[in-house]
Amino acid sequence: MSGPPPPLNRADSSKDHRPLQPSTLRQSHTPPSRPGSGDSQNSDVYPSITAIGDSFASESTPLILDDQSGPRSHGTFDPQSSSPPNGLFGGSTDDESESQDHGSNGGFFSSLSGNDDWKRWLSRRMRTTKMGHSSELAEQAGFRDTPFMYLAYYIPCLNWIQQYKWSYLQGDFIAAVTMASFYLPMALSLASNLAHVPPIFGLYGFIFNPFVYALLGSSPQMVIGPEAAGSLLVGTVVKSRVDSGGGDSEDNDILHAQICGVVGGMAGAMVLIAGLARLGFLDSVLSRPFLRGFISAIGFVIAVDQLIPELGLAALAEEEGVNHGSSVDKIGFIVKNVGETHKLTFAVAGVSFVIIMIFRELKRRLEKRFPGVAFFPDRFLVVVVSAILCWHLDWEDKGVEVLGSVKAASGGIFEFRWPFQLAHMQHIRSAMSTSFLIALLGFFESSVAAKSLGGSSIPGIELSANREMIALGTANLVGSMFMALPAFGGYGRSKVNKTTGAKTPMSSVFLSLISVLSVLFLLPYFYFLPKPVLSSMISVVAWSLIEEAPHDISFFLKIRGWTELGLMAAIFLSTIFYSLTLGMALGVGISLLLVIKHSTRPRIQILGRVPGTNRYENPESLDSRIEFIEGCLIVKIPEPLTFANTGELKARLRRLEFYGTSRAHPALPRIRSHDSNRNIIFDIHGVTSMDGSGTQVLEEIVREYRERGVRVFFARAPHHRDHPVWQLMDKSGIVDLCGERHFVNDVDAALRLTEYEDSVMTQ
Repeated sequence: MSGPPPPLNRADSSKDHRPLQPSTLRQSHTPPSRPGSGDSQNSDVYPSITAIGDSFASESTPLILDDQSGPRSHGTFDPQSSSPPNGLFGGSTDDESESQDHGSNGGFFSSLSGNDDWKRWLSRRMRTTKMGHSSELAEQAGFRDTPFMYLAYYIPCLNWIQQYKWSYLQGDFIAAVTMASFYLPMALSLASNLAHVPPIFGLYGFIFNPFVYALLGSSPQMVIGPEAAGSLLVGTVVKSRVDSGGGDSEDNDILHAQICGVVGGMAGAMVLIAGLARLGFLDSVLSRPFLRGFISAIGFVIAVDQLIPELGLAALAEEEGVNHGSSVDKIGFIVKNVGETHKLTFAVAGVSFVIIMIFRELKRRLEKRFPGVAFFPDRFLVVVVSAILCWHLDWEDKGVEVLGSVKAASGGIFEFRWPFQLAHMQHIRSAMSTSFLIALLGFFESSVAAKSLGGSSIPGIELSANREMIALGTANLVGSMFMALPAFGGYGRSKVNKTTGAKTPMSSVFLSLISVLSVLFLLPYFYFLPKPVLSSMISVVAWSLIEEAPHDISFFLKIRGWTELGLMAAIFLSTIFYSLTLGMALGVGISLLLVIKHSTRPRIQILGRVPGTNRYENPESLDSRIEFIEGCLIVKIPEPLTFANTGELKARLRRLEFYGTSRAHPALPRIRSHDSNRNIIFDIHGVTSMDGSGTQVLEEIVREYRERGVRVFFARAPHHRDHPVWQLMDKSGIVDLCGERHFVNDVDAALRLTEYEDSVMTQ
């Protein structure tokens, strides 16, 4: 057995801080040796010593080397890390990257990292506090950040374009063709049957919006486009603003398109402003029961709305004015006039619905065994076959409604029209609330879709709620200039995009190009498309919106979540019996009230000692018996103090003083004696911040205690005098009221101090 280690020479210790025994933690995390270091035998394991250049890394090797020779990667801040090998748009190859300078990308965009005066001017103008800290961090790591690094963060296309490879092209193009075959007919149906605008503006929603999102979006595989809920809300504005008997058909089409552009423009502007104001946290405000209740209600409303044209009762419903009524009114109309059903129309719609549902179920069951079955364009085939049969069998002459001529309302395609004109002011006022609902619902649905797709497939692009708002808002603002339907992300569409091989936003660009070609060359072939087929496709969407509700209902029943079930029922019933607007407004209002109630409730806890230990726990959360300290009331404040949660702080403290628990009803007489509260100890470790209102309430509480002769102690308070919480407590007079010596490190120290002061007073 070896003897004790020799004593450490303190003269050398100032220069050598290595431990006598190397840390096993660092050994266990030593990176593998570099390829070509000569240790090919152990290239797949983590050795304890790693070659770096001509030296070897050991426990004393610094994590950041001063040597600048050779290529290195610095993660996010490394200019080379944003350009993978074999880039299509200027990325370097493997051989080239070894010989390039550390600050060069080898492409066009790398010229932005130079030292020209205008670049320094741009850098100063776009610099923020976080960028300043990042620059210091980059400088410590031995390299310099560039303005282009931050520009590529806010404009993601500058990032993924550099990294695009030829190998991505096939998957992106196939995904775009697959989505076009599925969703372009759906866009025609959404525009014609739900939004009540000319069908071409549904196609516009797949031209401008996905292209803009591909440039600015932070979810590379998400594809935005018109959705059933947003289209239905646009239709409610159109129906409420346009008199059904006023003007001829062409004038009505132009007016409908203008209203669609105004609604989409306001929705886009709201989302854009929210993104610039960094309100991305709003995606966590509305609860899942709210979304489930509203989406299920939308599915039910859509199903009832589409049942009228599927039965061939659209003309009769227009005569009786049922289209402006609630879903209950429409159900009554259907029951009353079911005998007037057009049999051929109902047969076409029913067969189309059954075929699509059968293929949908077959895909779901066979997709795990045969992944390629997901690419089968069943809806596209239904549309093509039905159009051919309609033309060949003269269904139009037999009473089946067809889509007819698909053209722009004003006659010219891609006509630019600014949505916020003074002439549109009456539409803006009437559509304000509905546009807000479209923006809110669209953002939440897009957020859910983006999160469900998982992490980004492109290095350097990370999902950001604020940037998503900016991208979605800009896309809809641009689309509204051409009167396109509002477009947001959808999980089903984005999942199809991902599973069919898409890797980058280039699939959205291809989808936009295919949509442009469809508008330019394929519009005449849409003439014989039967409207019952389009209605049946939308009915399938309605079914998908409703089918998840039973699972959520059974879950909340199992856990007895009566509040969640009540919220879902209130939204659903108000939507069914009155309108979508009331259902959405009611749901948002209840959700915000629940959030406010949750945020304003003080979460202070009384603490007691766990027997035989120095741990202090809340007796209300433990089954074991907790020891209360005689003459002391220990109160834990586990959260920052703000104006929101300090309104009832005094009342909650009073309840703890009287009863020793927050669960007692205030009607009970006092249980704890005054002597039990002669020392109040606040554990404020969780108070990481305070605002002015919270500080004022705390000062009033401390002052009242001191006037009653109660000693106040603060445990685990901030130690540094430059800490914002300490400065507020000092400036407000709380420190002077208690005495600085009453600010201690932990609850044990506070208890010892109370014992000492009690002993001094008794002498």
